[in-house]
Amino acid sequence: MKILHAFIFFSIKHAGGTSDLMFKIAKAQKKAGFSPIILSGDYKFDHELADQLQGVDFMVCKSFFDKLGFSIMPSMIWKLIKVSKDIDVVHMHVFRTFQNVILYFFCKIYSIPYVMDAHGAVPYHENKRFLKKFFDFVIGKKILKDAKVLVAETEVGKQEYLEIMPELNDKNIVVLSPPFDTDEFLSLPKRGVFREKYKIDNDLKVVMFLGRIHYIKGNDFLIRGFADALKLRPDLYLILVGPDDGHMDECKKIVEDLDITKNVLFTGFLGGEHKNSALVDADIVVQLSRFEQGAWAPLEGVLCKTPIIVTSDTGTGEDVKRLKAGYLVDFDNNKMLADTIIEIIENYEDAKDLTHIARDFIIKNLSMNARVGEYIDLYK
Repeated sequence: MKILHAFIFFSIKHAGGTSDLMFKIAKAQKKAGFSPIILSGDYKFDHELADQLQGVDFMVCKSFFDKLGFSIMPSMIWKLIKVSKDIDVVHMHVFRTFQNVILYFFCKIYSIPYVMDAHGAVPYHENKRFLKKFFDFVIGKKILKDAKVLVAETEVGKQEYLEIMPELNDKNIVVLSPPFDTDEFLSLPKRGVFREKYKIDNDLKVVMFLGRIHYIKGNDFLIRGFADALKLRPDLYLILVGPDDGHMDECKKIVEDLDITKNVLFTGFLGGEHKNSALVDADIVVQLSRFEQGAWAPLEGVLCKTPIIVTSDTGTGEDVKRLKAGYLVDFDNNKMLADTIIEIIENYEDAKDLTHIARDFIIKNLSMNARVGEYIDLYK
C-alpha cells in the first residue's frame, strides 16, 4: 500500500509536533512493510531529518508566501498527476491549507480515498478567524464531508469537528491518540548533562515547558503561576524549551515585569538527545495550553521519568487524566498552579511513583510499534 502523507512543512524545529508525528508514522509504516511517501514544501525543509527515513520517498515542492502564513505550491499539481496511478490513499495533516485544497480535487478526480488528520487545527480561535470561516464556506466543509475518515486525537478533537460542522456523521470520526516512538526513550541520557551545559545548580528545582512559544501554549499563565510559586520556594527555576512562534517577546516582558529574570531561562529549540537531556534534568514538565488536542510533549516528559502538570479542559488534560499520568490544573488559576508545583516538589517520591507507572503503561501499550496497525486500519 502506497500512502501519501501531506503537510506543508517537514521540520520538527520549525513546525513542531505535526512534522514529528508524520515522521514517526512514516518510519513505522515503512518498517511494517508499507510504502509511505511524504509531500511537503521546501520552506525550512529539514534534510537531516529526511535522511533518517531510509526507503521513504519525498515529493518536495517549491513553496511561496510561507512567511505570510500561506504556503502556496503550484508545482505539486504536476507532481501529483505523475504519481496518480501509484497512490492508494492520501493522509492529509492539518486542515486549512492550499496543499489540502489541491489534494482534495486530486483525490476526487482520481477516486483516491483520503484521511483528514487535523491535529487540533479545526477551531476558529481568534487568529485569522474570518479567513478560516471563509475557507470553510468555500471548500473546507467539503473536505471534511468527503473524507473517508476524520482523525481526532481525543474526544475534545472529535467535538471540534462537530462544532464547526454538526451535520458530520460522527461514525466517520475516529479518535486515535498519537502513539509514541518509545524506542528513543528506552535508554535515557545521563542526568546532569543539560544542567552542566547551562550552568544550572543541582539544588534548583526545574519547572520546564517543551514546545513552540505560541500564545495558544499558555506560557503567560505558566510564568505568572511560577512567579507565585517562587515566592514560597526561592529554589525554583523555570526553563522554556522551544522556538519562538510569535509569543516570545510577550513572555520575556512578563518575566521582566515580574522581576524574575534570574529564575527563568529561554533555550530556543532543542531536539533529539538534547531535548531528552533537558527533560531528564527537569523536576517537573508542564504544558498549560489554552487549547490542545493531545499530550504529546508532556508525555515525553513522563517517558523521561519526569512528573507533569497540564491544563484540565483540553485534549491534553483528557489524555493525562485517562492515563493517570500527571497533575491537572485549571487554566489561568495562578494559585492552583503554584500550589500544584509546590505539592509535587514536597511530595516528590509520590509524584515519581505515579510517573513510573504511567511510563511503563505507555511503553507496553501505546508505542508506535504496537499501534502502527491502527493507522493502517484507517485506510481500509
